[in-house]
Amino acid sequence: MAIIDSLAKMPLFHGLPQDQLDALSRIVIEKGCEQGEVLFTEGEEAKGFFVLVSGRIKIFKLSPEGKEQILHFIEPGEPFAEVAMFAGAHYPANAEALQRSRVILLPRPAFERLIKNYPDLAMNMLAILSHRLKYFSRLIEDLSLKEVPQRLAAYLLYLGDSRNNVSSVDLNISKGQLASLLGTIPETLSRILNRMAAQGFITVRGREIGLLRRDALESLASGEKALT
Repeated sequence: MAIIDSLAKMPLFHGLPQDQLDALSRIVIEKGCEQGEVLFTEGEEAKGFFVLVSGRIKIFKLSPEGKEQILHFIEPGEPFAEVAMFAGAHYPANAEALQRSRVILLPRPAFERLIKNYPDLAMNMLAILSHRLKYFSRLIEDLSLKEVPQRLAAYLLYLGDSRNNVSSVDLNISKGQLASLLGTIPETLSRILNRMAAQGFITVRGREIGLLRRDALESLASGEKALT
């Protein structure tokens, strides 16, 4: 019953009737991951897709020179590697556990059979994929068109919005990881955080960032205002 309860709480499977949750519980494979463990690498044959039960997972790519570009941090309840389920037989990026984590794997052949029998599963997955597509479209735009202060302001607002417009956010990642996510280096990120704090946009207490002036952050993120 524990795995069924976990599945029922996940957005991907929210609202599914008991018979579908029972069918899902019979095909999932539970797996524990230690900190630093690699779940899969880019180009590896895709066995299926995952949902994070607890912990945190980093999705990233590596350049030929070994430079890391973080694409996304997976939080509990989120699916990942779902693109490989439909768009190809290989994983498009790498996945590594940032802390001790627990995941469930949904094997591709078995899940495809379930989708044929239960179309509601496909509709839920399409909604998740649509949301993820919007996120990556914004990430590509930010990395290619925006300066680092704009990217940082947009990310802080994104964190605040995803946590119900809170007045402060806990980064819950290192500055090095945040810098990689934003396509910059830790030294540049620290300078920009200090400048934002000096101008009264934010406060910085370790990894806790207070969002003092959301209007100023919104203007900065949109490019209407530059950081002086």
